[in-house]
Amino acid sequence: MSVAGQQPPRAPHLRWKRVMALKGASLTLPFFLGFALFTVTPMVMALKESLYRQQSAGLGFGEATVEFVGLDNFVQGFADGRFWGAMGRVALFAVISIPLIQLASVGLALLLDAASQRLADRFRLPLLVPYMIPGIVATLIWIYLYSPAVGPLTPFFKLFGLDADFYSGSMIWISIGNLIAWSSIGFNMLIVYSALRAVPPEIYDSARIDGASEWRVAWSIKVPLVRRSLVLTTVLSIIGTLQIFSDPVLFRSMTPQTVTRDFTPIMAIYDWAFNQGEFNYAAAQSVILALVVGTASALFYRLTNKAPTS
Repeated sequence: MSVAGQQPPRAPHLRWKRVMALKGASLTLPFFLGFALFTVTPMVMALKESLYRQQSAGLGFGEATVEFVGLDNFVQGFADGRFWGAMGRVALFAVISIPLIQLASVGLALLLDAASQRLADRFRLPLLVPYMIPGIVATLIWIYLYSPAVGPLTPFFKLFGLDADFYSGSMIWISIGNLIAWSSIGFNMLIVYSALRAVPPEIYDSARIDGASEWRVAWSIKVPLVRRSLVLTTVLSIIGTLQIFSDPVLFRSMTPQTVTRDFTPIMAIYDWAFNQGEFNYAAAQSVILALVVGTASALFYRLTNKAPTS
């Protein structure tokens, strides 16, 4: 029994809340362990290795030594025309492909939202199937489809008098972009569609009562209300596109004269590390690439967040 004017002890209640908070936090432990092991640790190791350089002794007959060179690798990396040429190619590809993919994703999401729930459920999963297929498998499938020897697309276009060479220099980015769009539109569409379903339908009904057409409702109400989802999917697209690697590497096996060793920034880094043995310089380039990707993503996020929220 507590003394008059005093609050009863709350220690058991606070202890229970602390235990429940720890139980909830423990569910995130596997993620943070994996993040620390496979993301933070390699980043720290790359940053450390980028400060050193392997030097050959004498005329190259002696044992090589590793020397601390400070920021010399970064100075060389920022002046590397091969690396920045690859970055320019990928950046131009991102500027063209990401808006087209986002437009297609939003269009499909709006169509699903306008359809009945039963019809939307039938199409939602098939549109997501390409995203579920592993990237390597999807690339191999499209390489077969693009093949002029065994693929069905080249004979199909010949029926219309078109000689489509999907591995040529003028079409290689279209071929890669089609593959990326095929595998990512469904994922982006599902995120936007989920955001649309979370909007109270009364908002749309009020707009229709005021005389707004379906196009007006979609453009002036639905799209602004899912702006945060669009920003999220665009940032993820920027990060993924600037780090594209597996798709062009597999395309290189079919057309090495078009997809060169430094076709993308990560391919250039891979070539420096595993073909030329310049692991320290490759580590510096990977840090520079991380800075570019982080800066581009943060800049886009900051610019898009200047708009007023609904």
